[in-house]
Amino acid sequence: MEPDNLEPSNPVSPTALVDTFSRPMRDLRISVTDRCNFRCRYCMPKEIFNRDYEFLARDLLLSFEEIGRIVTVFADLGVNKIRITGGEPLLRRNLEDLIGSIKGIEGIEDVTLTTNASLLERKAGSLVAAGLDRVTVSLDSLDNDVFMAMNDVGFSVDDVLAGIDAAAAAGLTPIKINMVVQKGVNDHTIVDMARHFKGSGHIVRYIEYMDVGTTNQWCMDDVVPGKDIVAMISEAFPLEPVDPNYTGEVAARWQYADGTGEIGVITSVTQPFCATCTRARISAEGSLYTCLFASGGTDLRSMLRAGASDEELSDTIRSVWTARDDRYSQLRSSRTAGLRKVEMSYIGG
Repeated sequence: MEPDNLEPSNPVSPTALVDTFSRPMRDLRISVTDRCNFRCRYCMPKEIFNRDYEFLARDLLLSFEEIGRIVTVFADLGVNKIRITGGEPLLRRNLEDLIGSIKGIEGIEDVTLTTNASLLERKAGSLVAAGLDRVTVSLDSLDNDVFMAMNDVGFSVDDVLAGIDAAAAAGLTPIKINMVVQKGVNDHTIVDMARHFKGSGHIVRYIEYMDVGTTNQWCMDDVVPGKDIVAMISEAFPLEPVDPNYTGEVAARWQYADGTGEIGVITSVTQPFCATCTRARISAEGSLYTCLFASGGTDLRSMLRAGASDEELSDTIRSVWTARDDRYSQLRSSRTAGLRKVEMSYIGG
């Protein structure tokens, strides 16, 4: 049985903006589009996201100027890390302009991007020139048949690897590679992924299949626990635990005993990390969400377009965060069954 309360894991500055469980707000994830050119079954299954699905119209998306204002306000409230997400963020035209403007905002120390790499080979150089600090690439298997079945549009492993190589050549290292693990789908390729990237300087992060949104037909039986992932890899390549880089890091770190790199394991299902979550999220049309598994958000776009001042935006964000009591992964059970949640393609991973 999980405890009903969260205890802060480390001292927090008395000036920090904290929620009801003393968790500070440090990271902001911004979805710049709800569109994607993949149809991964755990995120955007074709049965739902088909030709008849209505994505957001262009005028409903936050403009780059509106995103810049929001980031400025969040930076004043203590956020120092920005992650650009989607959908597939590189589908948003001139994304480099947004990255450059965010990098110029006082207080922002780190700007990163999560991508499926379909456009990364072409875009890597311009992203670095704009100031992008790091990139995370989604790659669910090195087996081409498995990967193409999972992305469900026939995109090949070789094309993703070409994007990773281009990003590395442009200086975006180390690159993190995210693999969502589903039992009976791609779990037999876990060790192959480790073998391929071992010694490359890149970091594979294995992610337990999560019940994000309501369209992916999630079932607990499809989850491969993180401890089993570590055991599988360690049998082939012995692993040792490593301390986190910082409080709130979502991936548990494991290094190869022979010193040839590390992996990460994200265990939102079997070992929730709600107690150290410092992340807020902005959806593509400007709603603020305080949890990946949230059922509702706070509309900031309407405030922006009605002429709200930065102080008014700040007051709204402050009131939302200080009232935050999200801990879905900790409570995941019959208490959360049937709860309608926002789709991952809408607010990013």
